[in-house]
Amino acid sequence: MKPKSPALIAFQGARGAFSEEAARKLVGAQTAVFPCERFEDVFRSLKSGQVAGAVVPIENTLAGSVHENYDHLVNFEFPIVAETSVRIVHNLIVRKGVPFSKIKRVFSHPVALNQCLDFFAQNPQIERIPFYDTAGSVKMIIEEGLGDAAAIASSVAAEIYGGRILRRSIESDRQNFTRFFLLRTAPYARRHITPPATHATWKTSLVFSMHNVPGALFRALSAFALRDLNMTKIESRPLRGKPWEYLFYVDFLGRVDTPNAQNALNHLRELADFMRVLGCYPKGA
Repeated sequence: MKPKSPALIAFQGARGAFSEEAARKLVGAQTAVFPCERFEDVFRSLKSGQVAGAVVPIENTLAGSVHENYDHLVNFEFPIVAETSVRIVHNLIVRKGVPFSKIKRVFSHPVALNQCLDFFAQNPQIERIPFYDTAGSVKMIIEEGLGDAAAIASSVAAEIYGGRILRRSIESDRQNFTRFFLLRTAPYARRHITPPATHATWKTSLVFSMHNVPGALFRALSAFALRDLNMTKIESRPLRGKPWEYLFYVDFLGRVDTPNAQNALNHLRELADFMRVLGCYPKGA
């Protein structure tokens, strides 16, 4: 199946989700978007050809890594071609005409609710109610005409669904950012992705597994240290079918085709049971 549009980008959540903001940063403000209910649906829509790309969150500075998406990166094998970070600003949103004094409950994604604990501590009369999505919670309270409820979501969600922002930036920690990946199919990446200027900083992401023996991980990571490659992240995930064994995800600064990186990866291949490069892309802001 051919993509519906060369610019159609899938993401998880309702229109107005932070993932949509990331998609517009990565692909362009006018890009068409394809909302999906689950992360797996995002990956499957790219695999089926319904969309030309996908944007997924991979980690948050407060909540940590999005583990499900690390697993999907391995299972679906789509190359990472770009990354960006989005500042997460949580707003209290209501139907037009609803005053703050009438609010008895607030709907949002559990992560968003937990990132606004100071607001709830200051307003103990308001009940927190988990919902599947931040933007979806705005859509729900508007469509159902709830006069005693609010939602926590982005300002874009308020604009899309006709909500009114009563309180802006109610998150407890302003240093709240989410990192997103842009994924394409391998053929699309080969045809359309061109390297930027050589002075740009690049990142490479990869995944590998090792025998569970003393010093194995130390020897694996030494492949990067010996070539002066700066690792910016390491994450472990359970290796399915092998209890108490793990996949290790690593990001390092540098292009995969440089001599230092090639030597490091060849070294790692000699040590690892499994190794795959997940993507090489310009370092995002």
